[in-house]
Amino acid sequence: MVCYPNIQVATLINRDNRFIARCLLESGEEVRVHVKNTGRCKELLIPGVNVSLSYQASPTRKTDYDLVAVEKKGKWINIDSQVPNQLAAEGIQSGEIILPFLKGNITEVRREVTYGASRFDICVTTDQDEKAFVEVKGMTLEHNKKAAFPDAPSERALKHVTELSTARAEGYLTAVLFIIQLEEVELATIHEERQPKLQQAIEEGQGKGLEVLAYNCKVTPETIELKESIPVDLAHDFVEALV
Repeated sequence: MVCYPNIQVATLINRDNRFIARCLLESGEEVRVHVKNTGRCKELLIPGVNVSLSYQASPTRKTDYDLVAVEKKGKWINIDSQVPNQLAAEGIQSGEIILPFLKGNITEVRREVTYGASRFDICVTTDQDEKAFVEVKGMTLEHNKKAAFPDAPSERALKHVTELSTARAEGYLTAVLFIIQLEEVELATIHEERQPKLQQAIEEGQGKGLEVLAYNCKVTPETIELKESIPVDLAHDFVEALV
């Protein structure tokens, strides 16, 4: 679980750019805040919605608040792009996240591991001399209880999937793990219309042994924690909600 300090629920006035938004506190004060996700989030960051702000004042910061979650139809969605890796590493270490392709017991979980010219989010080793690379991606895009990645084309994600396929061919176990940063979803998929090449790369990777997993999360304005495994269906044709 990740707990954010000094939370205030505020109203979003506008997202001015990828990094900064303006919000109205309950006191009536307007504040500039740091958005903890540089992605599009177009369907979430709509003027007038409730947002969760974590007060993080520091002399080295340009803003005093981090925007970490957004309320959508009465439910909270976490948008902190740094939290999926933390939840994934902790979940694998604790056994909350199951890597079904492993035969042995996990002996080590390392983060940000270099492999050739690449760097993967997580490396897992077992007592059966298995080594697995896990690349973690956060999902915040949702419609009709279906979650999808990406909400905007991601060359970085495509590069990582290609590199995982290379590692798999060299004998390593590999997986893409989606952390869905909301609770009420029934399946996860790739937004093929948004990035067809990513869909193709993952499907080709699966044919070579790449595993694709997803877990959703319980989210409040103050917290986010893993909940359960969610089916991944790459054949599902994801359609975005009209904003």
